[in-house]
Amino acid sequence: MPKAQETAVYTHGHHESVLRSHTWRTAANSAGYLLGSLKPHMRILDIGCGPGTITADLAELVPDGRVTGVDQAPGVLEQARRTAAERGLDNVDFAVADVHALDYPDDTFCVVHAHQVLQHVGDPVRALREMRRVTRPGGFIAVRDADYAAMTWYPAVPGLDDWLELYERVARANGGEPDAGRRLVSWARAAGLRDITATSGTWTFATEEERAWWSGLWADRTLASAYAERAIGGGHATPDRLRAVSEAWREWGRQEDGWFAVLHGEILCRKERAGDGAGGN
Repeated sequence: MPKAQETAVYTHGHHESVLRSHTWRTAANSAGYLLGSLKPHMRILDIGCGPGTITADLAELVPDGRVTGVDQAPGVLEQARRTAAERGLDNVDFAVADVHALDYPDDTFCVVHAHQVLQHVGDPVRALREMRRVTRPGGFIAVRDADYAAMTWYPAVPGLDDWLELYERVARANGGEPDAGRRLVSWARAAGLRDITATSGTWTFATEEERAWWSGLWADRTLASAYAERAIGGGHATPDRLRAVSEAWREWGRQEDGWFAVLHGEILCRKERAGDGAGGN
């Protein structure tokens, strides 16, 4: 197995408040830009699969193919396996892996997919080179990442500005890049990819139920997750500051006219075939 190359620390960890968000994700709400390119026979690698909800959706969309979900955290893969088993899927498997050094031969997969991964890794360009390496010629590298600085909300609860400033500082101290969405095209070009289709997508939380869910998971994450531990342990925040940020989230969630939008950058890159040259867009 290749030597692991990861140098960043995963900011969120796998606290219940984090998995509450991750298990909500589906192929429809998190990988829509990719779905039109899928064929029933495809073999897919889903990097950073977490609890496996997107992985399971992809497996259902390629009934004659196979999906492999990989993650650096062995514990969360147990939940992913349960997700697949509960849905009766027999064309999906899971393994521990580091995106910087994938233990697969060249040209193995028709699609290599990563959702909310590159913002957390130490070398996103190297990660994309590895994704390209294990993709078959003519296949796709599909990446979607949030852009924290581009997130926007109403009304302007002051404590949420403090949340954003603090989160970005903690994430960068952990070796990641929270504004990854805007950098995906640049990273892909640096990795040697040229046939790149760039799009963007959003999550929007505006109903009473959506506000309660989104604000609640961030209020809890701010106080009880690995992010909270790293914010305090790294000297970025005091417990009192985190309590104030958590309450700001709950205050926003109580606003009847509250609205929050999460912007994501998306890239769908086709790996060149022999003789294609450097073309693309």
